[in-house]
Amino acid sequence: MSEKELLLQYKVSGNLESLGKVYAPYMSLLYGVCYKYLQDVDRSNDAVMQIFEELIVKLRIHEVDNFKSWLYVYAKNYCLMQLRKDKKQQYVDLDHFMYESEQKLNDINDSRWQEQHFHKLELCMQTLNKEQEVCVRLFYLNQQCYKDISEETGLDLNKVKSAIQNGKRNLRICMESKKNGE
Repeated sequence: MSEKELLLQYKVSGNLESLGKVYAPYMSLLYGVCYKYLQDVDRSNDAVMQIFEELIVKLRIHEVDNFKSWLYVYAKNYCLMQLRKDKKQQYVDLDHFMYESEQKLNDINDSRWQEQHFHKLELCMQTLNKEQEVCVRLFYLNQQCYKDISEETGLDLNKVKSAIQNGKRNLRICMESKKNGE
C-alpha cells in the first residue's frame, strides 16, 4: 500500500497499525528535527513519541497530501512550542524568585538569604537602564500597579510593562551570572 492509501485507511478505520507503518520510516528524521531545536536527547525522543500520539487525533481530522513535508512542519512547530513553554517557565521562575526574595526580606531569621545576596541584587539593579530600574523598584518593592507607575514616571503604560519585563529578564541574567561566579 502507498503512503497515501495507508493514511486514508487510518483516517477511515482508526487502525494504529496503518498509522505506524506511515510514521515509522520518518522517526529518525523527526528525531533529527527535534534535536536540532531542543538540543536534548531525552526531550527529542519524548517529542518523537508525543508527536505520534498527537497524530492519532490530527490525522483523523486533517487531509494531508504530502505527509513528509507536513510532518516536518508539524514537528518543527511542536518543538518551537516546547521552547516557547520553556521561556514562559523562565519568567515564572523569575516571578517566583522575586516573590521569594520579598519573603526573605520579611524573614530576618532566614539564613539562606544573606547580606551577599542583597549586595548582588543591588549590584544587578544598578546594571539596569534607568527606566527598568525605576519601574522594577516601584513594581516589586513599592508594590505599585502598572497604572500608578505610569502616572508617577510619566511613561506610557506599555512602556512600563516592557520596562518591568525587560528589567526582570536582565536581573535574572545578572543574578545567574553572579550566582555562577560565587
